[in-house]
Amino acid sequence: MRGGSPRPINNYLTDDSDGINWIKIGDIKKGEKYVVKTKQKINKLGIFKTRLVRKGDFILSNSMSFGRPYILKIDGAIHDGWLLIKINNKNKLNPSFLYEILRNKLIQEQYKNLAIGGVVLNLNSKIVKNVYIPLPPFDIQKQIATEIEIEQKAVDGLKLLIEKMEKKISNKIEEVWKTDSKN
Repeated sequence: MRGGSPRPINNYLTDDSDGINWIKIGDIKKGEKYVVKTKQKINKLGIFKTRLVRKGDFILSNSMSFGRPYILKIDGAIHDGWLLIKINNKNKLNPSFLYEILRNKLIQEQYKNLAIGGVVLNLNSKIVKNVYIPLPPFDIQKQIATEIEIEQKAVDGLKLLIEKMEKKISNKIEEVWKTDSKN
């Protein structure tokens, strides 16, 4: 299901603590798995012009950087740049497996081939419904998702190590330049 945007949005934004999280693409960095916070909230009147989402739901970007999946760790509302994917039976479809499948290159290629539009390609609910997703038995899904998560943690650790080593190299080069400029 597609999200919706109350317009003009400034009439619906609020700083009230009971406001509804207004989930925008800019709230999440590329590559993140979960939506955990938003920068803005909308008031209760905005509910009638958007789509409410709940913890555990999936959202998928449908425009510009289309096809990016995220799992919600918060309740909120999504604007029209998102599609909502609900898992009706979590005993048949493992959420972490679905996340990994949705961001897989083969699925992304299907999105790209099916997307519509001129300058800006877009997804819609019909396109997403027509994407083929392999569905092994639940225990295999869980095993695949667990293995991917373990490997992703290793990759993340290596990325941190690379950043650390690049900083050390940069600091050493700076040190050499300072020493050389004194001579």
